[in-house]
Amino acid sequence: MATRTLVRGMGTFFKDCEHLESRWSKCPHDYKIRYRNAAGKQTKEAGFATQDKAITRLTDVYNEKKASRPSQSKAERIQKYGAMRFEEYVEEWKAGQRHLAVASVRHLESLLEHHLYPVLGSRRMNSFDHKVVDHFIRTMERMQTGLPTQANAFDKLRAILLDAHRLGIFPDNPLLGVKPPQYDPARAVIPSLEQLRGIRAAGDDAFMLIVDLMSGCGLRNGEASAVNINNIVADDVYRVTEQVVVSTRRYGPLKHRKAGEYRDVPLPARIRETIEWYAEKHGTYDGYLLRQPTDPRKPYPYWAMDNQWKKAKASEEVDIPEGMVLYGNRHFFASNCLSNGIPITDVAEWMGHKSLDITFKIYRHLMPGSIGKAAQVLDMALAA
Repeated sequence: MATRTLVRGMGTFFKDCEHLESRWSKCPHDYKIRYRNAAGKQTKEAGFATQDKAITRLTDVYNEKKASRPSQSKAERIQKYGAMRFEEYVEEWKAGQRHLAVASVRHLESLLEHHLYPVLGSRRMNSFDHKVVDHFIRTMERMQTGLPTQANAFDKLRAILLDAHRLGIFPDNPLLGVKPPQYDPARAVIPSLEQLRGIRAAGDDAFMLIVDLMSGCGLRNGEASAVNINNIVADDVYRVTEQVVVSTRRYGPLKHRKAGEYRDVPLPARIRETIEWYAEKHGTYDGYLLRQPTDPRKPYPYWAMDNQWKKAKASEEVDIPEGMVLYGNRHFFASNCLSNGIPITDVAEWMGHKSLDITFKIYRHLMPGSIGKAAQVLDMALAA
Protein backbone atom coordinates (compact mmCIF):
# COMPACT_ATOMS: atom_id res chain seq x y z
CA MET A 1 0.00 0.00 0.00
CA ALA A 2 1.48 3.34 -1.05
CA THR A 3 0.79 6.66 0.68
CA ARG A 4 1.24 10.29 -0.36
CA THR A 5 2.30 12.73 2.37
CA LEU A 6 1.42 16.43 2.09
CA VAL A 7 3.14 19.33 3.86
CA ARG A 8 4.16 18.77 7.48
CA GLY A 9 1.15 18.48 9.75
CA MET A 10 -1.50 18.01 7.07
CA GLY A 11 -1.48 14.20 6.98
CA THR A 12 -1.47 11.62 4.16
CA PHE A 13 -3.83 10.18 1.57
CA PHE A 14 -3.68 6.68 0.10
CA LYS A 15 -5.57 3.74 -1.41
CA ASP A 16 -5.83 0.50 0.47
CA CYS A 17 -5.50 -1.78 -2.58
CA GLU A 18 -2.90 -3.59 -4.70
CA HIS A 19 -2.78 -0.99 -7.47
CA LEU A 20 0.33 1.09 -7.97
CA GLU A 21 0.18 4.82 -7.20
CA SER A 22 0.53 5.54 -10.90
CA ARG A 23 -2.81 3.69 -11.46
CA TRP A 24 -4.79 5.42 -8.65
CA SER A 25 -6.55 7.80 -10.99
CA LYS A 26 -8.04 4.86 -12.91
CA CYS A 27 -8.47 2.53 -9.91
CA PRO A 28 -12.13 2.08 -8.76
CA HIS A 29 -11.23 2.00 -5.05
CA ASP A 30 -11.91 5.06 -2.81
CA TYR A 31 -9.17 7.25 -1.36
CA LYS A 32 -8.50 7.22 2.35
CA ILE A 33 -6.80 9.84 4.54
CA ARG A 34 -4.85 9.71 7.77
CA TYR A 35 -4.08 12.65 10.10
CA ARG A 36 -3.72 13.63 13.76
CA ASN A 37 -6.69 15.41 15.27
CA ALA A 38 -6.59 18.44 17.63
CA ALA A 39 -6.00 16.10 20.58
CA GLY A 40 -3.01 14.51 18.82
CA LYS A 41 -4.74 11.17 18.17
CA GLN A 42 -4.20 9.50 14.78
CA THR A 43 -7.42 9.42 12.78
CA LYS A 44 -8.48 7.71 9.52
CA GLU A 45 -11.29 8.59 7.13
CA ALA A 46 -12.44 6.81 3.96
CA GLY A 47 -14.92 7.28 1.11
CA PHE A 48 -13.21 9.93 -1.06
CA ALA A 49 -13.90 9.28 -4.75
CA THR A 50 -11.10 11.48 -6.07
CA GLN A 51 -7.66 12.63 -4.98
CA ASP A 52 -8.81 16.27 -4.95
CA LYS A 53 -11.60 15.46 -2.50
CA ALA A 54 -9.15 13.67 -0.17
CA ILE A 55 -6.75 16.62 -0.26
CA THR A 56 -9.60 19.11 0.29
CA ARG A 57 -10.66 17.20 3.41
CA LEU A 58 -7.10 17.13 4.75
CA THR A 59 -6.81 20.88 4.08
CA ASP A 60 -10.05 21.55 5.96
CA VAL A 61 -8.90 19.47 8.95
CA TYR A 62 -5.54 21.27 8.97
CA ASN A 63 -7.18 24.70 8.92
CA GLU A 64 -9.60 23.71 11.68
CA LYS A 65 -6.67 22.59 13.84
CA LYS A 66 -4.88 25.90 13.22
CA ALA A 67 -8.01 27.87 14.12
CA SER A 68 -8.51 25.86 17.31
CA ARG A 69 -4.98 26.44 18.64
CA PRO A 70 -5.72 29.79 20.35
CA SER A 71 -8.72 28.32 22.18
CA GLN A 72 -6.65 25.27 23.05
CA SER A 73 -3.95 27.60 24.41
CA LYS A 74 -6.61 29.44 26.41
CA ALA A 75 -7.88 26.17 27.82
CA GLU A 76 -4.37 25.22 28.88
CA ARG A 77 -3.93 28.65 30.46
CA ILE A 78 -7.19 28.36 32.38
CA GLN A 79 -6.20 24.91 33.58
CA LYS A 80 -2.76 26.06 34.69
CA TYR A 81 -3.70 29.25 36.52
CA GLY A 82 -7.08 28.05 37.71
CA ALA A 83 -5.42 25.23 39.64
CA MET A 84 -2.95 27.61 41.30
CA ARG A 85 -3.36 28.55 44.92
CA PHE A 86 -4.09 32.23 45.53
CA GLU A 87 -0.72 32.87 47.18
CA GLU A 88 1.17 31.24 44.30
CA TYR A 89 -0.79 33.24 41.71
CA VAL A 90 -0.25 36.53 43.56
CA GLU A 91 3.50 36.01 43.81
CA GLU A 92 3.61 35.67 40.02
CA TRP A 93 1.26 38.67 39.62
CA LYS A 94 3.49 40.80 41.88
CA ALA A 95 6.42 40.35 39.52
CA GLY A 96 4.50 42.39 36.95
CA GLN A 97 3.83 45.33 39.28
CA ARG A 98 7.02 47.13 38.25
CA HIS A 99 5.35 50.55 38.44
CA LEU A 100 5.01 50.41 42.22
CA ALA A 101 7.32 52.55 44.33
CA VAL A 102 9.23 51.04 47.26
CA ALA A 103 6.69 52.28 49.81
CA SER A 104 3.78 50.95 47.74
CA VAL A 105 5.41 47.51 47.47
CA ARG A 106 5.91 47.51 51.23
CA HIS A 107 2.25 48.40 51.75
CA LEU A 108 1.12 45.69 49.32
CA GLU A 109 3.19 43.04 51.06
CA SER A 110 1.82 44.08 54.45
CA LEU A 111 -1.78 43.75 53.22
CA LEU A 112 -1.03 40.34 51.72
CA GLU A 113 0.76 39.03 54.80
CA HIS A 114 -1.71 40.24 57.42
CA HIS A 115 -5.07 40.21 55.65
CA LEU A 116 -5.25 38.40 52.29
CA TYR A 117 -3.01 35.36 52.69
CA PRO A 118 -4.34 34.24 56.12
CA VAL A 119 -7.87 34.01 54.68
CA LEU A 120 -7.36 33.25 50.99
CA GLY A 121 -3.76 32.04 50.59
CA SER A 122 -4.48 28.33 50.07
CA ARG A 123 -7.65 28.73 48.00
CA ARG A 124 -7.57 27.57 44.37
CA MET A 125 -8.00 30.44 41.93
CA ASN A 126 -10.82 28.75 40.02
CA SER A 127 -12.89 28.55 43.21
CA PHE A 128 -13.38 32.31 43.56
CA ASP A 129 -16.83 33.80 43.08
CA HIS A 130 -18.82 36.67 44.62
CA LYS A 131 -19.62 34.61 47.72
CA VAL A 132 -15.92 34.01 48.45
CA VAL A 133 -15.15 37.72 48.06
CA ASP A 134 -18.07 38.70 50.26
CA HIS A 135 -16.95 36.20 52.91
CA PHE A 136 -13.50 37.80 52.88
CA ILE A 137 -15.03 41.22 53.58
CA ARG A 138 -17.18 39.80 56.41
CA THR A 139 -14.09 38.18 57.90
CA MET A 140 -12.34 41.56 58.04
CA GLU A 141 -15.42 43.06 59.66
CA ARG A 142 -15.52 40.25 62.23
CA MET A 143 -11.83 40.83 62.99
CA GLN A 144 -12.67 44.54 63.48
CA THR A 145 -10.18 45.57 60.82
CA GLY A 146 -10.18 49.34 60.31
CA LEU A 147 -12.28 50.58 57.41
CA PRO A 148 -9.35 52.20 55.57
CA THR A 149 -7.46 48.90 55.74
CA GLN A 150 -10.56 46.98 54.63
CA ALA A 151 -10.85 49.28 51.61
CA ASN A 152 -7.16 48.91 50.75
CA ALA A 153 -7.21 45.11 51.10
CA PHE A 154 -10.33 44.88 48.92
CA ASP A 155 -8.75 47.10 46.26
CA LYS A 156 -5.73 44.77 46.07
CA LEU A 157 -7.95 41.68 45.90
CA ARG A 158 -10.00 43.32 43.15
CA ALA A 159 -6.88 44.06 41.08
CA ILE A 160 -5.70 40.46 41.43
CA LEU A 161 -9.07 38.89 40.55
CA LEU A 162 -9.60 41.20 37.57
CA ASP A 163 -6.18 40.14 36.28
CA ALA A 164 -7.24 36.49 36.61
CA HIS A 165 -10.59 37.27 34.97
CA ARG A 166 -8.78 38.68 31.93
CA LEU A 167 -6.94 35.36 31.63
CA GLY A 168 -10.32 33.64 31.43
CA ILE A 169 -10.09 31.75 34.73
CA PHE A 170 -13.62 32.75 35.73
CA PRO A 171 -16.68 32.42 33.49
CA ASP A 172 -18.20 35.38 35.35
CA ASN A 173 -16.60 38.34 37.10
CA PRO A 174 -16.29 37.23 40.78
CA LEU A 175 -16.68 40.86 41.91
CA LEU A 176 -20.12 41.42 40.42
CA GLY A 177 -22.71 42.14 43.10
CA VAL A 178 -20.14 42.54 45.89
CA LYS A 179 -20.53 45.66 48.01
CA PRO A 180 -17.00 46.92 48.77
CA PRO A 181 -16.02 48.29 52.19
CA GLN A 182 -16.83 51.98 52.57
CA TYR A 183 -14.26 54.37 54.01
CA ASP A 184 -15.93 56.33 56.81
CA PRO A 185 -15.35 60.07 56.29
CA ALA A 186 -16.05 60.68 59.97
CA ARG A 187 -12.68 59.07 60.70
CA ALA A 188 -10.90 61.99 59.02
CA VAL A 189 -10.70 64.13 62.14
CA ILE A 190 -9.75 67.70 61.19
CA PRO A 191 -8.52 70.39 63.59
CA SER A 192 -9.98 73.88 63.63
CA LEU A 193 -7.79 76.85 62.74
CA GLU A 194 -7.36 77.68 66.43
CA GLN A 195 -6.42 74.09 67.28
CA LEU A 196 -3.95 74.03 64.35
CA ARG A 197 -2.18 77.08 65.77
CA GLY A 198 -1.72 75.28 69.07
CA ILE A 199 -0.53 72.08 67.37
CA ARG A 200 2.15 73.78 65.26
CA ALA A 201 3.65 75.31 68.41
CA ALA A 202 3.58 72.05 70.40
CA GLY A 203 7.03 70.79 69.29
CA ASP A 204 10.38 72.01 68.08
CA ASP A 205 11.09 74.04 64.93
CA ALA A 206 11.22 70.93 62.70
CA PHE A 207 7.82 69.80 63.98
CA MET A 208 6.32 73.24 63.28
CA LEU A 209 7.73 73.21 59.74
CA ILE A 210 6.23 69.76 59.04
CA VAL A 211 2.81 70.76 60.40
CA ASP A 212 2.86 73.89 58.22
CA LEU A 213 3.76 71.93 55.08
CA MET A 214 1.04 69.35 55.73
CA SER A 215 -1.72 71.81 56.61
CA GLY A 216 -0.70 74.55 54.18
CA CYS A 217 0.46 72.58 51.13
CA GLY A 218 -1.21 69.18 51.61
CA LEU A 219 2.05 67.23 51.85
CA ARG A 220 2.22 63.73 53.32
CA ASN A 221 4.41 63.14 56.40
CA GLY A 222 7.30 61.71 54.39
CA GLU A 223 7.04 64.42 51.74
CA ALA A 224 7.22 67.15 54.38
CA SER A 225 10.28 65.44 55.88
CA ALA A 226 12.02 65.75 52.49
CA VAL A 227 11.38 69.53 52.17
CA ASN A 228 14.04 71.23 50.05
CA ILE A 229 14.39 74.98 49.62
CA ASN A 230 15.35 74.48 45.97
CA ASN A 231 11.85 73.13 45.32
CA ILE A 232 10.32 76.59 45.65
CA VAL A 233 9.90 77.04 41.89
CA ALA A 234 7.81 80.22 42.18
CA ASP A 235 6.76 82.54 44.98
CA ASP A 236 3.48 80.63 45.28
CA VAL A 237 4.44 77.15 44.00
CA TYR A 238 6.29 74.31 45.74
CA ARG A 239 7.38 71.29 43.68
CA VAL A 240 7.06 67.96 45.54
CA THR A 241 9.70 65.63 44.10
CA GLU A 242 10.40 62.94 46.71
CA GLN A 243 9.64 61.60 50.16
CA VAL A 244 11.46 59.96 53.05
CA VAL A 245 10.43 56.30 52.82
CA VAL A 246 9.74 54.87 56.28
CA SER A 247 10.86 51.32 55.42
CA THR A 248 14.23 52.32 53.91
CA ARG A 249 14.82 55.62 55.76
CA ARG A 250 16.01 57.05 52.47
CA TYR A 251 14.67 59.43 49.86
CA GLY A 252 12.43 57.75 47.32
CA PRO A 253 9.83 58.47 44.60
CA LEU A 254 6.46 59.93 45.50
CA LYS A 255 3.57 57.60 46.23
CA HIS A 256 1.88 56.38 43.01
CA ARG A 257 4.66 57.95 40.91
CA LYS A 258 7.89 56.82 39.27
CA ALA A 259 11.33 58.20 40.07
CA GLY A 260 11.72 61.69 38.63
CA GLU A 261 8.00 62.46 38.55
CA TYR A 262 6.66 65.35 40.64
CA ARG A 263 3.59 67.41 41.43
CA ASP A 264 3.31 71.16 41.95
CA VAL A 265 1.24 72.41 44.90
CA PRO A 266 0.13 75.86 46.08
CA LEU A 267 2.60 77.58 48.41
CA PRO A 268 0.84 80.08 50.69
CA ALA A 269 2.96 83.09 51.65
CA ARG A 270 2.98 82.12 55.34
CA ILE A 271 4.30 78.63 54.55
CA ARG A 272 7.02 80.06 52.31
CA GLU A 273 8.03 82.40 55.15
CA THR A 274 8.27 79.40 57.52
CA ILE A 275 10.56 77.56 55.06
CA GLU A 276 12.80 80.59 54.57
CA TRP A 277 12.87 81.33 58.32
CA TYR A 278 13.88 77.73 59.11
CA ALA A 279 16.59 77.74 56.42
CA GLU A 280 18.05 80.97 57.73
CA LYS A 281 18.01 79.79 61.35
CA HIS A 282 19.18 76.19 60.92
CA GLY A 283 20.84 76.15 57.51
CA THR A 284 20.43 73.52 54.79
CA TYR A 285 22.25 70.40 53.56
CA ASP A 286 22.17 70.20 49.75
CA GLY A 287 19.02 72.27 50.00
CA TYR A 288 17.33 69.91 52.49
CA LEU A 289 16.05 71.61 55.64
CA LEU A 290 15.36 68.57 57.80
CA ARG A 291 18.04 66.00 58.63
CA GLN A 292 18.65 63.36 61.27
CA PRO A 293 19.49 65.20 64.52
CA THR A 294 22.59 63.10 65.23
CA ASP A 295 23.81 62.73 61.63
CA PRO A 296 23.01 65.52 59.13
CA ARG A 297 24.09 63.25 56.25
CA LYS A 298 20.92 61.21 56.71
CA PRO A 299 17.24 62.14 56.07
CA TYR A 300 14.92 63.28 58.83
CA PRO A 301 13.66 60.15 60.69
CA TYR A 302 9.99 59.35 61.10
CA TRP A 303 10.34 58.74 64.84
CA ALA A 304 11.53 62.30 65.48
CA MET A 305 8.20 63.62 64.25
CA ASP A 306 6.07 60.80 65.67
CA ASN A 307 7.56 61.09 69.16
CA GLN A 308 6.76 64.79 69.35
CA TRP A 309 3.20 64.18 68.21
CA LYS A 310 2.66 61.51 70.86
CA LYS A 311 4.20 63.77 73.50
CA ALA A 312 1.90 66.65 72.54
CA LYS A 313 -1.19 64.43 72.78
CA ALA A 314 -0.12 62.90 76.08
CA SER A 315 0.59 66.28 77.70
CA GLU A 316 -3.06 67.39 77.34
CA GLU A 317 -1.72 70.95 77.19
CA VAL A 318 -2.63 71.25 73.52
CA ASP A 319 -6.21 71.25 72.28
CA ILE A 320 -6.12 68.29 69.88
CA PRO A 321 -9.47 66.92 68.62
CA GLU A 322 -10.43 63.48 69.92
CA GLY A 323 -9.34 60.81 67.46
CA MET A 324 -7.07 63.07 65.42
CA VAL A 325 -3.80 61.67 64.09
CA LEU A 326 -0.82 63.54 62.67
CA TYR A 327 -2.29 63.00 59.20
CA GLY A 328 -5.17 65.26 60.28
CA ASN A 329 -2.95 68.23 59.44
CA ARG A 330 -3.09 67.13 55.79
CA HIS A 331 -6.86 66.76 56.11
CA PHE A 332 -6.94 70.42 57.17
CA PHE A 333 -5.47 71.37 53.78
CA ALA A 334 -8.25 69.53 51.92
CA SER A 335 -10.91 71.02 54.17
CA ASN A 336 -9.53 74.52 53.67
CA CYS A 337 -9.52 74.10 49.89
CA LEU A 338 -12.97 72.58 49.52
CA SER A 339 -14.73 74.89 51.97
CA ASN A 340 -13.43 77.81 49.93
CA GLY A 341 -14.82 76.49 46.67
CA ILE A 342 -11.63 75.10 45.10
CA PRO A 343 -12.59 72.26 42.69
CA ILE A 344 -12.09 68.78 44.07
CA THR A 345 -10.22 67.83 40.88
CA ASP A 346 -7.50 70.35 41.76
CA VAL A 347 -7.42 69.18 45.38
CA ALA A 348 -6.98 65.55 44.28
CA GLU A 349 -4.06 66.51 42.02
CA TRP A 350 -2.33 68.62 44.68
CA MET A 351 -2.67 65.88 47.31
CA GLY A 352 -1.26 63.26 44.94
CA HIS A 353 -4.23 60.90 45.15
CA LYS A 354 -4.19 57.99 42.73
CA SER A 355 -7.74 58.74 41.61
CA LEU A 356 -10.48 61.28 42.18
CA ASP A 357 -12.57 58.54 43.82
CA ILE A 358 -10.22 58.51 46.83
CA THR A 359 -10.54 62.26 47.34
CA PHE A 360 -14.31 62.08 46.93
CA LYS A 361 -14.74 59.22 49.41
CA ILE A 362 -12.73 60.95 52.13
CA TYR A 363 -13.81 64.55 51.69
CA ARG A 364 -17.24 64.48 50.09
CA HIS A 365 -18.87 65.74 53.30
CA LEU A 366 -16.62 68.83 53.21
CA MET A 367 -17.75 69.99 49.79
CA PRO A 368 -19.95 73.07 49.95
CA GLY A 369 -22.32 71.73 47.29
CA SER A 370 -24.41 69.65 49.73
CA ILE A 371 -27.92 68.41 48.97
CA GLY A 372 -29.37 70.89 51.45
CA LYS A 373 -27.60 73.83 49.83
CA ALA A 374 -28.62 72.60 46.38
CA ALA A 375 -32.25 72.49 47.48
CA GLN A 376 -32.05 76.10 48.67
CA VAL A 377 -30.45 77.30 45.42
CA LEU A 378 -33.01 75.46 43.28
CA ASP A 379 -35.88 76.82 45.36
CA MET A 380 -34.61 80.37 44.91
CA ALA A 381 -34.49 79.87 41.13
CA LEU A 382 -38.01 78.42 41.07
CA ALA A 383 -39.37 81.29 43.13
CA ALA A 384 -37.81 83.94 40.91
